[in-house]
Amino acid sequence: MRNLLRSFTYCTLVLLTASCMQDANEELEVKNYWPEAGITYEIFIQSFYDTDGDGIGDINGVTKKLDHVQELGANAIWFMPLMPSPSYHKYDVTDYKAIHPDYGTMDDFKQMLDEAHKRDIKVVIDMIINHTSDEHPWFQEAKKGRDNPYRDYYVWAQYDTIQDYLDKKVVTLDSDNIRQWHDPGQGDDYYYGFFTGDMPDLNFDNPKVREEIYEIGRYWLAEVGVDGFRLDAAKHIYPDDRAADSHEFWEEFRAEMEKVKPDVYLVGEVYDMKEVVAPYLTGLRALFNFDFHYTLLEAYKKEDGMLLAKKQHDILAFYNGITDDFIDATISSNHDQPRLLNELGKSKDKLKQAIAILMTMPGAPYIYYGEEIGMLGKKPDPNIREPFLWDVAEQDEGRTKWITPAFSTDNTVTPLAIQKEDADSYFNHYKRVIQLRNTHPALAIGSLELPAEKYPKAVMAYQRKTGEQELYVFHNLGKKSVEIPLPQGFDREVYHLKGAKVNGDKIKLPAFSSIVLGK
Repeated sequence: MRNLLRSFTYCTLVLLTASCMQDANEELEVKNYWPEAGITYEIFIQSFYDTDGDGIGDINGVTKKLDHVQELGANAIWFMPLMPSPSYHKYDVTDYKAIHPDYGTMDDFKQMLDEAHKRDIKVVIDMIINHTSDEHPWFQEAKKGRDNPYRDYYVWAQYDTIQDYLDKKVVTLDSDNIRQWHDPGQGDDYYYGFFTGDMPDLNFDNPKVREEIYEIGRYWLAEVGVDGFRLDAAKHIYPDDRAADSHEFWEEFRAEMEKVKPDVYLVGEVYDMKEVVAPYLTGLRALFNFDFHYTLLEAYKKEDGMLLAKKQHDILAFYNGITDDFIDATISSNHDQPRLLNELGKSKDKLKQAIAILMTMPGAPYIYYGEEIGMLGKKPDPNIREPFLWDVAEQDEGRTKWITPAFSTDNTVTPLAIQKEDADSYFNHYKRVIQLRNTHPALAIGSLELPAEKYPKAVMAYQRKTGEQELYVFHNLGKKSVEIPLPQGFDREVYHLKGAKVNGDKIKLPAFSSIVLGK
């Protein structure tokens, strides 16, 4: 039965679930819209697939599972940190030009990169340059004294000039660290570490530091061959009151990287409101849209369909006022937020619709590993990063064991191998909506237009338009079925979810259903 189902074509699978009204005989062109509107799959190697039996995922495991990424329909992979580090998460680097030994070797990485590129899958790596580990050789030298040549690689201040800062307790949007200045235990000087004392911030006023960072970027682009970087903590290169200096740095960084690779992909983590985020776009062409994630959750909570559509429309208009050369990296979850299924009250219907919303909205969507099989997870962070379930436990040779999962277990999550046999599974739903996006230019790269018509509060409605295609999208985020007028000229059902359908001159939208209409 498993082999039979795996041999079904996409359209056959769609017809089995009655989720798409596209003619099964019509040939649709599958396009790769990356980076402008392509789909990126985020992987935490530690939890992905283990090939050497040590319980920790490795790069060879990613190589073995590249076909999974390709089957899902993703165009790129973003790897969470893979450089040597003393922590499990590896956001505190000790060597910027190496692979963590738990994950493998640089040769393993280059082989994986070659295999990914053969499949037309781009590779983006996490670049953590706001800070290093306190075990990094630079910091070990810097601690030796004020005259050490590496002292000025970090930010220092004398005790009596920063007492107010030592005493204050500031909780920011993206860090709950209550003390930013830290005592190395070697005198009156304190060093700055925005996140923790284990992560001392680099001093980007020092030209030597900038050149070190540029050289690291050149190495990964030119010598290793990656396609780009995800820039961690991009907002914190300088303090908030020096935001203009941060903007200037990222413009300089981009210029240096484009000298090596003109089409380098740079996506930044700037966690704030759009007015703060937008100025970074001149340096970092892509920025994560955290508002998308949180507004989507708020829309479900309030059963307010247009909340997200209006928010997204406003953000895109605002960004276009800064530059028309930007990429809106939309997310429904990532490694820092509780798993989406938990956020949605473990509702299968809501999760499926949420992904249909993500894939029919503008932007370049990111998928966090495991979301496609409905993995679960809540804070603390390690439990949001639990092992991927490839098969039932007794047959899952590659399942990692570095942590005992508290949320994603065989009792709570159906493994991928089983989901592949189920036409109604999360995995096959993800494949369908990704395929829908990749075969309809309007959904990938079209404009976002909001309707003049008024619909029931729970209904989200928007049009997506390109010169060659025009689609109308409706989602009912409410618990009750609603019926709305069929918009004039849109009488062709392209896709529907959970029983949404055209009925004469009306559209019937059951709870948590969606429909895409064409002309």
